Amino acid sequence: MNAFPLSWQAVFFDFDGVIGDSTSVKVRAFATLFAPFGPEVQEAVVRYHLANGGMPRHEKIRHCFETFAGRVLDEAQLHQAGETFSDLVVDEVVAAPLIPGALETLRQLQRTSIPAFVVSGTPGEEMRLIVARKGLAPLFKEVHGSPLAKPAIVADILARYRYRPDHCLFIGDALADYRAALATGLRFLGIVPAGRDSIFPPDVAIASVVTATL
Repeated sequence: MNAFPLSWQAVFFDFDGVIGDSTSVKVRAFATLFAPFGPEVQEAVVRYHLANGGMPRHEKIRHCFETFAGRVLDEAQLHQAGETFSDLVVDEVVAAPLIPGALETLRQLQRTSIPAFVVSGTPGEEMRLIVARKGLAPLFKEVHGSPLAKPAIVADILARYRYRPDHCLFIGDALADYRAALATGLRFLGIVPAGRDSIFPPDVAIASVVTATL
C-alpha cells in the first residue's frame, strides 16, 4: 500500500461495512426483532434500516416500532428491545470477516503513529466488546458508539485532542458518516462495495477497499 498523501492527525472509522463485513448481520437482526408483526412490517423495517445506516440504534428501533409496528415503547421496553437486538448480533459480528484493506490500513496507521477511532451507531459498550473480542482493540485509540450521535462524538474527540478537522479523515459507508464528516469539517472517504452504485454525492471520493489514501 502506498504511503499516505499527508500525515493525518487522526482517522475515524465507522464499523459495520467499513471494518467488519457485518452489514447483513444487522439486517437479519432487524427482520428477526420485528418478525412477530408480520412480513410487511419486517420488509418496511429492513428498508428503513438500510436507508438510515449510521443512525444511533435506539433511535432506529424506537422509530420502527412507532412507525411500522404501531407501538410506542417506554424506556424499559426500548432498553429490552435493544438488549434483544444485541443478543442477536454480537456473536455474529465478532465472527464476521473484515472488510478488505481494513486490517492493513489499521496496522499502517499504527506503524506511522496516526491514531484511529471507531465512531459507530452501535451502542458504545457493545462496540467496545466487539472490537476487543475481534482482537482489534490495540489498533484503536478510542472506540465510541451511541447514544451520542456521530457528529457529537467526532466534535468531542477533535476538541479533546486539538486535532485540525481538515487534517483528519472519516471513512464510512453510510450517508450518516458523510454528514458527520461534513458537519465537523473532516475529509471523507466513502466505502462502496465493488459492483454497487455509490450512495454519495458525485464529488465524494469512494473506494471498494479500505484505505486512508485519498
